[in-house]
Amino acid sequence: MKTCPDALGGLSSFPRLLNDNNYRPQGNIMTTKILVIEDDQDINNLVTMNLNAMHQSVTSCHDGLEGLEKALSASHDLIVLDLMLPNMDGLEICRRLRASDVYTPILMLTARDSEADRVIGLEMGADDYLTKPFSIRELQARVKAMLRRVALLKESPSEETLSFHDLEINVGQRIVTLANNAIELTTTEFDLLTYMARRPGHAFSRAQLLDGVWGYQHSGYEHTVNSHINRLRNKLETDLDQPQRIKTVWGVGYKFVEA
Repeated sequence: MKTCPDALGGLSSFPRLLNDNNYRPQGNIMTTKILVIEDDQDINNLVTMNLNAMHQSVTSCHDGLEGLEKALSASHDLIVLDLMLPNMDGLEICRRLRASDVYTPILMLTARDSEADRVIGLEMGADDYLTKPFSIRELQARVKAMLRRVALLKESPSEETLSFHDLEINVGQRIVTLANNAIELTTTEFDLLTYMARRPGHAFSRAQLLDGVWGYQHSGYEHTVNSHINRLRNKLETDLDQPQRIKTVWGVGYKFVEA
């Protein structure tokens, strides 16, 4: 597969990446805590060093079981998680974190290039993914976008509430109830639902949703949207064959409608 010259694939490109001033952040950036779980020593070092260059506080490890323990024992703003790890793979880590009600955003790294593997990661609760080899520029762009969303969560809570018959979305408290029953949503699921529910009836393309919710437009990542839509439907719809709240607009994308 042909990759761009700054892709994390060949070690010969690493020194240039680390010395490229274009990767340094501009202005003052609030330090956030990132956990990197990656068993490849070279990639781990490169990811850690470049995130440190963004003024992030990074903790790294190379073992899946150790990574799970670190993720459960301390609070982080973002987890960069490799799929293939010794002792416990990334999918199992992701599953256990979500089962333990840890909803820290997860950026999954995978060397697998199949759609099925990417979808499984998203179904397990990952918020986004990057396929190896990837460029440092793309990694940093994804991290910045995800951290912007984290920062928004820490701002003063909004009083906004969206009500649609038996579905209520409390934006400030980030609580969703359906027929008076609380619905557990991940950070990305909540953001996606809120983004669409603020404009009921409007048809959004996948590219628009990627830009509005994930914070970037990237060709080939539309499956990220599809997987999160499916997960939302599983939690909100009574009939998945005929969804009433989140409808597919053929040739365009999706729209939220009041059931």
